[in-house]
Amino acid sequence: MIKVVKPGDNGLSEILANRSLDLDRVDEQVKEIIKEVKTGGDDGLCAVTARLDGVEIAPADLLVSQEEIKEAYQAVNKDFIVALRQAAENIQNFHRRQLRNSWFDPRSDGVILGQIVTPLRRVGIYVPGGKASYPSSVLMNALPASVAGVKEIVMVTPPGKDGSVNPHTLVAAAEAGVTEIYRVGGAQAIAALAYGTETIAAVEKITGPGNIYVTAAKRQFFGTVDIDMLAGPSEVLIIADGTARPEFVAADMLAQAEHDEMASAILVTNDNELASMVKSELAQQIKELSRREIAEKSIIERGAIIITEKLEDCIQIANGYAPEHLELQISEPYRWLGSIKNAGAVFIGAYSPEPVGDYFAGPNHVLPTGGTAKFFSPLNVDTFMKKTSLIDYSRQALQKEGRQIMALAATEGLDAHAKAVGIRLEPGKTGPGREGGKLNDK
Repeated sequence: MIKVVKPGDNGLSEILANRSLDLDRVDEQVKEIIKEVKTGGDDGLCAVTARLDGVEIAPADLLVSQEEIKEAYQAVNKDFIVALRQAAENIQNFHRRQLRNSWFDPRSDGVILGQIVTPLRRVGIYVPGGKASYPSSVLMNALPASVAGVKEIVMVTPPGKDGSVNPHTLVAAAEAGVTEIYRVGGAQAIAALAYGTETIAAVEKITGPGNIYVTAAKRQFFGTVDIDMLAGPSEVLIIADGTARPEFVAADMLAQAEHDEMASAILVTNDNELASMVKSELAQQIKELSRREIAEKSIIERGAIIITEKLEDCIQIANGYAPEHLELQISEPYRWLGSIKNAGAVFIGAYSPEPVGDYFAGPNHVLPTGGTAKFFSPLNVDTFMKKTSLIDYSRQALQKEGRQIMALAATEGLDAHAKAVGIRLEPGKTGPGREGGKLNDK
């Protein structure tokens, strides 16, 4: 059912690499969708939604009303609201620790250098929808933006066939501080956020996962607006030794596999017996899943058990794979933690399964996939902030360092750059300022 391989076996490299999205194959279709929204505004947006999603929405109905949100609270279970609020509190508390302050560094020669940290004004978050409900994605995207100080948080999400938005999603949005909700999804929603329409004002950044069309649209708009990342299929890599419980490992692999057929669940172990037991557990546990067909296809096509000789080899494979989720189900996880260089999130020990991070613990579950954990970070407060450098030179400092600045400018052949410094060093030109139309040298 699942591939069991060892380093050096044919096919190992293919297993480790088999997790990318072919965005190029939908680029032309996405370009056409974007063009239709750009030229048609609200009408184009609604026309694309009707054609591709089979949902008829009038421009006047794009915005979800406050009355719908009130009705959503009546439609959901009270236990859900309690759990949602506790999860939101955990997420807020974690992300508040990421906040940065502006800073200023005055020097003795009168120079002041610094950095001004400012939240973005308006951001868009994409939340998958339709038949499904992903309130956790709402929290993970909106709460860091709220903690950062973003004033306008705009959510787009695909409606159901009847045009309604899942009530759990609406409640999560209200709890997370989302300021506007629009019932539209797909590449057309990304285009509306990036360009703006008569109803939806343009944003400065777009975050949140979606299907291949959403991801391709985000890639095309990078530079027009900022984006968080290009998220691919979800993945987990579990490093386990002989102390791990095989039923725990198998359950965690299936928790990942049930996401979709393209999800990857990989076990890397130095214990042959554990590998065999996990394989048996997978065969048993998969029979009980409501999403068995999805999980089974994922396990067969993109899952693997890799057997190594030493735990060091497991770590090396994990660093090369750079998984979205990395679980360490080993006897001394903190001894090895310093050797982990590439992972979106690390889950330590037998009682930290990946769903704890997906829903409740507090760290963000929007994580780099497809090996991009080698250079990307999870979604965080910094995602929704920008930094502006501050430079305030005194006359004394410019006199001291000006010749060096001019030398560097001259080396690059930029005479005007050098002149802009040199003119300030000429005798009698000691400072700016005008009073009554006359120079006031300082």
